[in-house]
Amino acid sequence: MSEVFLRPTVALQERTLTVRLDVRNTTRSAWTQAEGWAIGYHLFDDPTSTLVIDGERTPVSLKPGENLQTELSIITPPEPGEYCIYVSVMQEHVAWWYERGWPFVLIDLAVDDEGTATLGRSRVADMRTVRLRRAGRSLTRALTLPFSATWNNRSLIRTLVRRDVMSRYTGSFGGAFWTVLNPLLLMLTYFFVFGVVMNTKFDNDPSRTGFALYFLAGMLPWLAFSEAIGRAPFVLLENRNFIKKLVFPVETLPINLVVSGLVTEFFGLILFVLALGLLRGSVSASVLYLPLVLIPQIFLTAGLAWFLSALAVFLRDLGQIIGYLLTVLMFLTPIFYPESKVPSVAASLLKFNPIYVLVRAYRATLLEGRAPDFSSLAVLTLISILVLIGGHAWFYKLRKSFPDLI
Repeated sequence: MSEVFLRPTVALQERTLTVRLDVRNTTRSAWTQAEGWAIGYHLFDDPTSTLVIDGERTPVSLKPGENLQTELSIITPPEPGEYCIYVSVMQEHVAWWYERGWPFVLIDLAVDDEGTATLGRSRVADMRTVRLRRAGRSLTRALTLPFSATWNNRSLIRTLVRRDVMSRYTGSFGGAFWTVLNPLLLMLTYFFVFGVVMNTKFDNDPSRTGFALYFLAGMLPWLAFSEAIGRAPFVLLENRNFIKKLVFPVETLPINLVVSGLVTEFFGLILFVLALGLLRGSVSASVLYLPLVLIPQIFLTAGLAWFLSALAVFLRDLGQIIGYLLTVLMFLTPIFYPESKVPSVAASLLKFNPIYVLVRAYRATLLEGRAPDFSSLAVLTLISILVLIGGHAWFYKLRKSFPDLI
């Protein structure tokens, strides 16, 4: 049997919320004002479950089985946001009884930017209902917030990416041309070492031209991935002024790195397609599969960038560690050499390397005129979505501590 019976009527007029309650004491003990029994309310910020207002109490005296009609007036907060109000029986210096499992009145409230309040749903609930509601909302937010935060700040991201790309080469003679020249020189260096000095050949095309094309196709996803992941541990420290002094959507900073890496890859892809057209005379229609490959690549890179940028606030050596791990990962991925050169013991482990899956997909769509392996791409996409959601949740959980630690 419930310890209290509540029947609420809720009305909103301008900024005043009126809650009329029919309350019945269904316990075996009397409630007296002398013992601190009252009806009160707590107002919470709904998204964070933070207590905003510990409201006034209305004293009550009820014998077992008695009814009482009472009324509370609640002034809605002026700050915009989503709120929830708990109207509950309480006993001063003992407990808010909703915390002990008693039923209470749960009221949803929203306040817009102009301070206008909108009344949502009101009902009798208990903490089990609230926990289920929070779990559902947390799951929904975890699934949607990485996408909505990026989309809502797309103009800011575009501006910051443009500034990032241009500022890296400010004052140089080449200017933004270095965006193309840097990856080109890097790829030429690797080509000389592996293609000319070591005379490495790929099985599908053993010519030197074939090596160049297979090698460059494998470098395209690596360029975008390694640039974003290599810079992620430093991005919050480099932009500490945004974090400490401004109300700034700090979650966009790792995304800026992802987009900057894609800009670098975009220029590299243009050069690659031009070279492919000149060397082979045409470009296969299978290149249209490439956007499907980019989806898990972007999700994976963004999730890791969020995770590493937040972790680096607490572990300042992470940047040096990641630089070393990226070098190891690059040489463990068959970018400079064919898969046939991998020892049989290690070959079975390649399928766990997400960059290897991307490299194979790029070569299939750009060079081999066929669709990527959809089974491995589907697995990678699922893993990338989980990494994206987990990385953003990690970043979102830790972001409040950034101003104090940076």
